[in-house]
Amino acid sequence: MVKRALVSVSNKAGLVDFCRELVKLKVEIVSTGGTAKSLQEANIPVTLVSEVTGFPEILDGRVKTLHPKIHAGILARRLPEHLTQLAAHDIEPFDLVAVNLYPFRETIAQVDVSLAEAIENIDIGGPALVRAAAKNYPHVLVIVNPTNYKTVIDALKAGEITDDLRLSLAFDAFAHVAAYDCLIAEYLQKQILASALFPPTICLTGELVQGLRYGENPHQKAAFYREPVADGPCVANAVQIAGKELSYNNIADLDAALKLVQEFADPTVVIVKHNNPCGVAVTRSSKLEVRTSNLEPRTSNLEKVYRKAFEGDPVSAFGGIVACNYPVDEPCAKAMAEVFLEAIVAPEFTPQAKEILMKKGNLRLLQIDPSSKFEIRNSKFEIKGIGRRPIPTGIEPRTSNLEFRKVGGGLLVQEADEETVNLNELKVVTQKQPTPEQLAELVFAFTIVKHVKSNAIVVTKEHQLIGVGAGQMNRVGSARIALAQAGEKARGAVLASDAFFPFRDTVDEAAGAGIAAIIQPGGSIRDKESIEACNQYGIAMVFTGKRHFKH
Repeated sequence: MVKRALVSVSNKAGLVDFCRELVKLKVEIVSTGGTAKSLQEANIPVTLVSEVTGFPEILDGRVKTLHPKIHAGILARRLPEHLTQLAAHDIEPFDLVAVNLYPFRETIAQVDVSLAEAIENIDIGGPALVRAAAKNYPHVLVIVNPTNYKTVIDALKAGEITDDLRLSLAFDAFAHVAAYDCLIAEYLQKQILASALFPPTICLTGELVQGLRYGENPHQKAAFYREPVADGPCVANAVQIAGKELSYNNIADLDAALKLVQEFADPTVVIVKHNNPCGVAVTRSSKLEVRTSNLEPRTSNLEKVYRKAFEGDPVSAFGGIVACNYPVDEPCAKAMAEVFLEAIVAPEFTPQAKEILMKKGNLRLLQIDPSSKFEIRNSKFEIKGIGRRPIPTGIEPRTSNLEFRKVGGGLLVQEADEETVNLNELKVVTQKQPTPEQLAELVFAFTIVKHVKSNAIVVTKEHQLIGVGAGQMNRVGSARIALAQAGEKARGAVLASDAFFPFRDTVDEAAGAGIAAIIQPGGSIRDKESIEACNQYGIAMVFTGKRHFKH
């Protein structure tokens, strides 16, 4: 039976209705500050915490519930010795605690929030109340989520407060506090990131977005979680506006496509299949794709870019995932509707484009949350060669983005590979000098190969992906696959490798297919052999000095 409840919430959704039902069940409500005021305004009887403790709220509300008459009332087990001690100190027990915490996440998501403002929104008393109630869950119902109000009220009315319900609410409570503390730790880590890139303790937290039908395969269960503060354009920030439910593989492919399309400032379309790009095209511009903040973006002509990406490998593109960095308009939508696609993600779909694409009932359409400012038209940016443009967001961009992969007994943690290609850092190592147009093409190819599973080889021509070799056990094997796919288009094209050539055999294969220029990191003890082979065939080759393994 619940006779006495402590209610102190930051999120006041459903508060009044919940407490009104408690009063009907003859439950005494004890509350604090803003919560008590909300209840009083709704004519719900409430006892102030200060009346219980005999001590006023002090330090601007920092201290109000940290008192034995509150915590002893929550932590007391219903044992004779505990009840005797409560009586001796004139303390009444609490049977229910409904508490949620200061809006720290919402605070740090605000533009230009200061460290002092963030710190001020770290709750102290709230977590203490929640943990105390959750620890004593056999005797105290703890509620941190307003969605559970009805469940608890229904159970109270039915007189069926089960052990399972109590334990489930306790789990929610500890998870709520743990996620809150992780968010604070992650935020503070960013403030000292230069000296603590890999801290002694890693905090991971996420909010369940949805359960998925299955994982990579039908026999695997899966779910999708969102980081509490997800920065910039990403799948977690996307709003699905049409189509059937996303699958595990859809989300993985959408993530891969978005990461690649964000490498380019000019209108770009990326098509991904099985987590590897099979189609990429970008609008060609003069001056080696160099763009500075004083240049106005051109009209996107996205239909032409999409068709070019699709034609790079029409077989693999069928049933693919498409990402665009410019809004999808009517002409582009008509082109996309010609074939079967799994999903399309873009900054925006025009009304006409939506009408066309939504006729394909299962096609998933995702629009990036406008608050993440995916669109570049009104942003300031500067690109050297072809590279990543800065993405303005509503919160301070991460200094570092860490990637996690579960292994037996632990986690592998690394910085995300966010290196971009700078034309000024390329080193020409052959007698044959690449033309300015070839340099731009080489940078385009090397940007793509970074997003292909290693061993990775890509072949491009006129800013179109025409051949991909991915995930082979040796590099020449990947090269043969990429060149075979490119076919006759390989003549005059360029080839990019994510890592150095251990032997000259890849150059030999490239020469046989008619490749005109090669870009690779360099660094092999046999670099000289590859350079001599290029000189023999009249192929230009440049070294980047940067490897891009992706396993």
